[in-house]
Amino acid sequence: MKKISLFILLVCLCSLADAQWIANRFRVNFSDRNGTPYSISNPSVYLSARAITRRANHGIPIVQNDLPVNPWYVDSVRNTGVSILNVSKWFNCVTICTIDTAKIAKIKSFPFVTGIDSLAETPLKAGAKRLPKNFDSMHGGAQSLASSSEPWLPQIVSPENSEIHSYDYGSAYTQVHMLATDYLHDLGYRGQGMVIAVLDAGFYNVDSMIMFDSLWVNNQILGTKDFVLPGGNVFSAGTHGMMVLSTMGGNVSGELIGTAPKASYWLLRTEEGSTEFPIEEDNWACGAEYADSVGADVINSSLGYTNFDNPEWSHHYSDMNGRTAHCSKAATIAASKGILVVNSAGNSGDGAWNYIGAPADADSILTIGAVDGNELYASFSSNGPTADGRVKPTVCAMGKNSIVVSVSGSALPANGTSFSSPIMAGSVCCLWQANPTLSNMQIIEVVKQSADRFSTPDTMYGYGIPNMAAANLILSKQQIHNFDIENQINVSPNPFTDRFSILFYGQSNDPVRIEIFDTAGHSVYKVENLKRETGYTYISVKDVAQLNSGVYFLKVTSGTHEYSSKIIKSE
Repeated sequence: MKKISLFILLVCLCSLADAQWIANRFRVNFSDRNGTPYSISNPSVYLSARAITRRANHGIPIVQNDLPVNPWYVDSVRNTGVSILNVSKWFNCVTICTIDTAKIAKIKSFPFVTGIDSLAETPLKAGAKRLPKNFDSMHGGAQSLASSSEPWLPQIVSPENSEIHSYDYGSAYTQVHMLATDYLHDLGYRGQGMVIAVLDAGFYNVDSMIMFDSLWVNNQILGTKDFVLPGGNVFSAGTHGMMVLSTMGGNVSGELIGTAPKASYWLLRTEEGSTEFPIEEDNWACGAEYADSVGADVINSSLGYTNFDNPEWSHHYSDMNGRTAHCSKAATIAASKGILVVNSAGNSGDGAWNYIGAPADADSILTIGAVDGNELYASFSSNGPTADGRVKPTVCAMGKNSIVVSVSGSALPANGTSFSSPIMAGSVCCLWQANPTLSNMQIIEVVKQSADRFSTPDTMYGYGIPNMAAANLILSKQQIHNFDIENQINVSPNPFTDRFSILFYGQSNDPVRIEIFDTAGHSVYKVENLKRETGYTYISVKDVAQLNSGVYFLKVTSGTHEYSSKIIKSE
């Protein structure tokens, strides 16, 4: 299969050194769904039980664009001799591959075809007259939903045993703690029972790296599918998806623990790494459709589209309104199906384009910008707003010197909103696990509310850096104290065993000092100069397991403000 896929790639893309180009991939648009054998009343034929459950849980009806494309239309196109790449039910179309203009003319003559759009080109080499006829027959990847015997995971949302010890995140601690995702992990919410679909360019060696061993041992890799070269092996493709996945699903103690190490994953290749053409937006749409059909809760897409190899097809900033780019429209549809879509803002902040790309401009999704370990804006992170004036990026996470897995298997720093996005995606996955009755839009709203610039969003940070501890307390209707006004903070759990957390709100940047005293007044624990955030501050106090059980007194000081209370250490 690797040799066949390589041959196809060479024929379809050829050498970029040739001067003469010809369109070779197209979108064929259909007029209707007349005569389709599928029905809204029988969705189990084309949607997994998990996808149907997601809709039922959130009152989302099965509608016409859930119906698969009329197979007779698809077969009619295929029978002209072109190669079918992908089929899109949301847009009622297929993407095809051919350089035979006579076949294109034949397809255009069909009464159910409303138009054909060029999506990609290839250099035309002497003698390259046609693509291999068996291209379409190499469709492989995941089984169809109707015939699959895969036991779809139920909506399991219970946390793990609360007595489980905290993770050793290694050098990835900063990117996890910045969002207070370790707070959710300490409560036992680590993504178990949730499903994340990763749309990317390839997942090189994810099937053999130690970093991902636990995903395979625990059957957390649910499947793969290649939308670029249907039937291809996503584990022999690009390294980008490998690095992206590691920030969520990586699980090597002391080196790299991701933000959702217990979630389950679909690995979907939609990005063609060697070229940049609109076909990738169609691939993205088909990947999102597939993620919906298999019941994904979250989509992470560290992808974006602005300029293409043929400038005539490139987007303009005015297109970044969430309603123009094909993939942006697809992202909005995915959100309407109840999926929480998380997309990187882009890496054009210090370039000529500067702005976010597509589908980062889509409405109803989380668009993620990048900051460094000190929570300062990373200059490469693309800026907002959208062309129609909406706040973008939505929020930010660590994307400069993010810790990711390298080709060698080591955990190393890397730059890009490609990494701030999955760090956030894994975090909101855990937040949603902790609050399973909420909709995707309710989760997005509370993430915004928990961010440090919620009241004053801008074009670089959006609403700022979210705090998952604060978001979880907001959702539980608990009051979060304003330390600067009330001299009060939130402490939990109390009683504690091996750790407890501190959370409060305020605008001061004064460092925090924590001290614990026994009943005789002796100091038994002290830490100073802890970083305080503008907005919500979350501090995890983990090194107290050695204290004997009993009553203690906690004192927290920041600037002129002081809080004291009784805390209890249990066995």
